[in-house]
Amino acid sequence: MSQKTTVGDEGKGKLVDILCSSAQICCRAQGGDNAGHTIVANGKTYDFHILPSGLVNPSCTNLIGSGCVVYIPSFFKELEALEKHGLDTTDRIFISDRAHVIFDLHRKLDGLEEVELGKGLIGTTKKGIGPTYSTKMSRSGIRMSDIFDHEQLSYKLRRLASGFTKRYGSLLDYDVEEELERFRSYAERLQPYVIDQIPLLRSAKESGRQILVEGANAIMLDIDYGTYPFVTSSNTGLGGVLTGLTLGWRSIREVAGVVKAYTTRVGSGPFPTELNDEQGEKMQSVGREFGVTTGRKRRCGWLDLVVVKYSHEVNDYTSINLTKLDILDDFDTIKIGTEYTYEGQKLESFPANIDVLSNVKVTYKEFPGWKQSIRGIKTFQELPENARKYIEFIEEFVGVKCRWIGTGPERESMIER
Repeated sequence: MSQKTTVGDEGKGKLVDILCSSAQICCRAQGGDNAGHTIVANGKTYDFHILPSGLVNPSCTNLIGSGCVVYIPSFFKELEALEKHGLDTTDRIFISDRAHVIFDLHRKLDGLEEVELGKGLIGTTKKGIGPTYSTKMSRSGIRMSDIFDHEQLSYKLRRLASGFTKRYGSLLDYDVEEELERFRSYAERLQPYVIDQIPLLRSAKESGRQILVEGANAIMLDIDYGTYPFVTSSNTGLGGVLTGLTLGWRSIREVAGVVKAYTTRVGSGPFPTELNDEQGEKMQSVGREFGVTTGRKRRCGWLDLVVVKYSHEVNDYTSINLTKLDILDDFDTIKIGTEYTYEGQKLESFPANIDVLSNVKVTYKEFPGWKQSIRGIKTFQELPENARKYIEFIEEFVGVKCRWIGTGPERESMIER
C-alpha cells in the first residue's frame, strides 16, 4: 500500500508523523534541502529538510529517491541533529545511487542566476536546487553513483566548473580542487547509505509493506503546474512520485492532499487571495508562518479553493488533511476564494499565464467566524457549528472529504473521520 502526502507549506509534518507510525518505508521522491517541515513527537521538536520524516519511527526504513538532489553536508548535518535528539538512524536511511549531487558550485551559481534575473527574481533559497536540476536536464549532472570513482568525478566536476567559469568569469568565486578534496572523505562516509533503490522498493512491494511517500513543496511550486517561473525545479505533485521512485501507478492506493485552512506562500510570485493588512499579519503571527528551511515570513491570505480544486485535478486526491484550522479561531468573518475572473470573464481553471494570474479578480464566499478556541478538539461533532460549515463547504466545492482536520500543533490535535 502506498500513500502520499503532497504539498509543502501546509503543515504536512504532523500528518506524515501520524502515517509514519504504521509505515515500514518512508520515501522522498523529489526536491532537495530547500523543503522543510517540523514534527513534534515525544516532547521533542524535529526539523526535516532532505531526510524523510519516517526516521522518527524507529521501525521505519527511509529512502531519498532518484528524483531528489542531495547536498552532502546538509545530509550529514541533519543526521547528526537527529542523533543528538536520541534517534538511532543506523541502517534506516538510504540514498538512491541515481539521485543527483548538489555541489558548492551549484549553490554559488544559484546566487549569480538570481542576480541576473534582477526584478524578476524567483525567490530561490539559494541552496543550489535549480542549478542542479538544470545540469541534470542538460545531461552534465553528477549522480551519487559517480562520487565513488574519484577519477571520473574529477573529470566531470572540472568540466562543469570550466563551462560556468567561461560564462561568469571572475564573478564565480569557486575552487573546484578544494571541493574535490572534500569529496574524497565524503565518498567513504557515504558508502553505507547509497544503494540501488529498485531492489529495495521491489522487495517492499512484494512483501506487502506499507510505503509512505511524503511530498516536498506545494503544487503551486511544481515546475509544470505551478506559478511558472516562480516555482521550484521539480515535479512536486503525484507525477514526481512516479518518476522519482520505482513504485508504479498500480501501487498507489491513497493520495492525501495537505491543505491549510488559509493560504500561504513563500517567495515571489502572484498570490490572488493575499492579505496585505492586519488580518494577513494576524494569520502570519498566530500561525507562526515562517519557512522551516529559510526562516522567511510566509505571505498569508484567505483560503483559495480555485487553487485547491486545481491541485486536486492535478493529483487526484483520495482525501484531504485540512491543517491549522485553529489559527482562524479569532476572526469575525472568514472568506474563501471560489472563482477567478479576468477582464470580466470567468476563468474555467487556474491560469497558466503569470500576467493573467497577477490581474485576476477573486470572488469570495463569506462565513461567520466561530470566535472560540478549538485547540485540541478530537471529534468533528465537537467543533463549533460555524467551523463545521466551513469544512463542509470546502468538501463540497472540491469534491474530496477532509479526512483529517488539524486543531493545534501537537500530534494529538488532529481529528480523524
